[in-house]
Amino acid sequence: MAEPRPRVWVSQPLFDDIVARLEAHFDVDAASAITEYAPAEIARRLAEVDGALVTLNERIDAGAVAGAPRLRAVANVAVGHNNLDLDALSAAGVLATNTPDVLTDTTADLGFALLMAAARRLGESERWLRDGRWGQWSFSTMLGADIHGSTLGILGMGRIGRGIARRGAHGFGMRVVYHNRSRLPDDVEADLGATWLDFDGLLTEADHLVLVLPYSEQTHHIVDAAALARMKPTATLVNVARGGIVDEQALAEALSSGRLAAAGLDVFEGEPAVRPELLALDNVVLTPHIGSASLATRRAMVSLAVDNLIAALGAGPHADDPPSPINADAVVKTRKATDRKR
Repeated sequence: MAEPRPRVWVSQPLFDDIVARLEAHFDVDAASAITEYAPAEIARRLAEVDGALVTLNERIDAGAVAGAPRLRAVANVAVGHNNLDLDALSAAGVLATNTPDVLTDTTADLGFALLMAAARRLGESERWLRDGRWGQWSFSTMLGADIHGSTLGILGMGRIGRGIARRGAHGFGMRVVYHNRSRLPDDVEADLGATWLDFDGLLTEADHLVLVLPYSEQTHHIVDAAALARMKPTATLVNVARGGIVDEQALAEALSSGRLAAAGLDVFEGEPAVRPELLALDNVVLTPHIGSASLATRRAMVSLAVDNLIAALGAGPHADDPPSPINADAVVKTRKATDRKR
C-alpha cells in the first residue's frame, strides 16, 4: 500500500501556475481568498500538514507549532522573517526558509523612489494640484531638496543597501556614507563609492538617510528621538526595512515641528495600521509595504519559496537542500538529538 503523500498549506492566494508545481509532490491546501488568520486557526492548519508556504501576514510562533508533530518546513515568501519565531521552529525541528536576492533591485528602486518623492515633495505637490490650488503658485511654491550632489546615508549595507548606494553614486553623483555592523571590504567600498561612518557620524552628515537594516531586538527604535535630533533639519529619512526600527511617534513629532524636513515610509510598526499623526502630515510619503511589488519580482519570490518547500520536504531535484534555508544548522542539531532519544 502506497504511503500517503505529504500535505502542505499555502496560506494566501499567490500565483496559481507557480503554486501548482507543489501538486507534483504533495497534496495542497491553498487559500482561495485573502485571509486574516487568528493564532488558533494557524495552529489548526499547521497541525494537519508537513509543510507550509506563508507570508509576512502569518505569525508562526511556539504556539503555532506546539501541536504540529508532522510539520517539517515553513517557507516564508519574504526576505525578512520577523513573523517567524526561529527559536521555536528550530526547537521543533522545523526548517524555515526565505526568499533573498530576487527582490534586491526592485526594493532598491522603491527606496530610491521614496527618497526622491519625499525630498522633492511629490506627494504634497500632487495633492496640492488635485485640490485646484495651482492658481496660488509663487516662486517659492513646493521648494524641496536636491538629490544630485547631496550626501546619501545608508544604515545597513546589505544587498538592498548596496543597490541604493549604486543608484545614488552612479546615477546622481551623490556622496555615499554608510554604517554597518561590520565595514565592507575596501574593494566593495571603492566600487560603491561609499565611506563607512559611525552611527552618530551617519546621522549628522546624511542629507538623505535610507534605512535598510534587519529588524531585531537590538535595532528596535534605533532611530529614536535622540537620533532624529542629530540629523540635519533639512534631511530626508526613508524606511524600506521594518517599521519597528523607527520610533514613529518621535518621527511624527520631528516632521510636524520642522525638526526634520521629510520622510518616505514603506513599512510601519503596527502594519497594516498607520499612526494617525503620520497620516495627517504633508511632508511624509506613505506606501503600503510595496518594496518588492513588481510582477516579475513577486513571481520570482513565490517561485523561490515553492522551490524551498519542495526541497525542504525531500522532493524534487534538490531534495533536502533548499536554496535559502534560515535555521538549517539549528534544525540539524534538534533532529539529531531527537533521533538519539529514539
